[in-house]
Amino acid sequence: MEAQINKDERMELRVSSTDKRIFKKAQKLSGDKSFSSFVVRIVKKEAEAIISKNDRIIATEKDRQVFFDAVFGNLKPNQNLVEAAKRYKSKNS
Repeated sequence: MEAQINKDERMELRVSSTDKRIFKKAQKLSGDKSFSSFVVRIVKKEAEAIISKNDRIIATEKDRQVFFDAVFGNLKPNQNLVEAAKRYKSKNS
């Protein structure tokens, strides 16, 4: 049995008659029982895809910035890295 979802928000929008005919036809072809459920399902799916893509772009941008800061920034190695480099050099000399 499906869980009950409290639907207490309402949205209104205006569309052209041509768009509405297309939407209604798609709803009937999709098998959705109601026009509202069809619109909500399609809009939600697209909204989630847009958000997901945006999140990936932001993460990629942050990664790019961290990489370039590490490579081209004025960062000095910490003590652990200096000691690791010394150990490596002494073992491979």
